[in-house]
Amino acid sequence: MFMPVLSGLIVSVDAFFIGLSLGLQKRCKFLYLAVINVFLFGLCILGFLIAGRIYELIPFEPDLIVGFSFISLGLWTILHYFVSEYIKRRKGTTEEVNISSKAIILVGLVMSVEAMLITMGITFIFLPYSTFVIPITVALAHFGYSALSFHLARTKHMKRIPVALSHVISGFALITYGMMALFV
Repeated sequence: MFMPVLSGLIVSVDAFFIGLSLGLQKRCKFLYLAVINVFLFGLCILGFLIAGRIYELIPFEPDLIVGFSFISLGLWTILHYFVSEYIKRRKGTTEEVNISSKAIILVGLVMSVEAMLITMGITFIFLPYSTFVIPITVALAHFGYSALSFHLARTKHMKRIPVALSHVISGFALITYGMMALFV
């Protein structure tokens, strides 16, 4: 029971940085983050229910899929940030852009689907001993991390943290979980 909870807490660290980026946007309100997390909770439950059904259909060890998926996602998170920064600098635009309402909705959808996939991955690893603790932990960890960082972003201290650091830490959290899935 301890390992699924620990896994849910580790892999949900990226929600901290999503909440941070939304909190730095003047247009985003805390209510938007709450709505995103309600939708996310529903997708976590759905992911848990789906994972139990497709586990039987996978002809090989699902830990391999989960491990390589999270390692790939973590590497993509880190590399995508640095490549997009390089492209912005080549074009001569380095200032931060205020995101639109559509972008906030897109971030919410991506965060929710990612949480559903995290739930499915943790469920795969701990089946047949998976319980509803997994989706609840993932959903609550996402809400807790994102809400905390959202409020911290409204303070003077958080605005000094380099944006690159958030992408690197988020990517390494996903890579760490992928490694845990493969070797633990």
